[in-house]
This record gives sequence, C-alpha cells and structure tokens, in this order.
Amino acid sequence: MKKLFKTQIITIGTLLTISFSHPQEKEIKSEIEKLIKLREELKTTYENNQALLEKIKKEKEELEKLKKQLEDQQKKIAEERYKKLAKIFEKMDPELAGEKFSKMESAEDAAYILYNMNEKKAAAILNNTDPVMVNKIVRILSGLKKNPQ
Repeated sequence: MKKLFKTQIITIGTLLTISFSHPQEKEIKSEIEKLIKLREELKTTYENNQALLEKIKKEKEELEKLKKQLEDQQKKIAEERYKKLAKIFEKMDPELAGEKFSKMESAEDAAYILYNMNEKKAAAILNNTDPVMVNKIVRILSGLKKNPQ
C-alpha cells in the first residue's frame, strides 16, 4: 500500500506540474521556435557571408595579379624609354650631352640613361657633366650595381 500511495502522489504531483506549467509551456515552445528561426537565419547569414568572403578573396587575388602585371609593364616601358634615350645621347657630341645631363631635373633619370649606354660614351658624357650632378648620378649608379633592376 505504501508503494501505491507514493505512485499516486507522484502522479498527482506530475499532473499538478503539467497543469500549472501548461501556459508557460506554450510560451517556452514559442520562444524555442523563435530561437530556432533565429539560429537558421544566423546560419544562412553566416553561409552567405562566407561565400562573399571567398568571392572577395578571389577578386583581391585577381586585382593583385593585375597590379603586378601593370607594374611589370610600366617597368618595361620605362626601361625601353631609357634605352631609346641612351641611344640618342650616345649619338650626341659628349660636350652637348654633358651639358644636357647637367641641366636634367632628375639625377635618377640621368643615371638610368647612362646605365643603358656604352661605357666609353657614358664616361665621355660624365666628363662633361656638372660635378654635383655627377656625384648624384654615381650614387644612384652604385646602388643599381648592388640591386639590379
């Protein structure tokens, strides 16, 4: 009889808990459903963001490749320009070429032109160039020898 009595109390207690929690149960179920929807929305947003991130990474890689190609082309164009100018200055009288080099605004341009010239002709031009400009050119050229383009 004691076992029967305990079972009845437990059953009654369970029924009372269920009957008292029935309104709360609806609220809890509603909140759980909201949380499940939010979780799905977050999952979808996360997946969309991951896809966008991958797309951005690929575009960034493409842009970096294009940037490198552009820089290489610009470098190649500049080298060609200096080679052409070197040929022109090689054909000039060394005194006139030295005078032109002395008046150049950019010692770097002068150095790159001389770098692409025949050594004997470049020496003759430097011999007729302003000593201040020659010092600048020599500093640049010595850097080029250490770090070739």
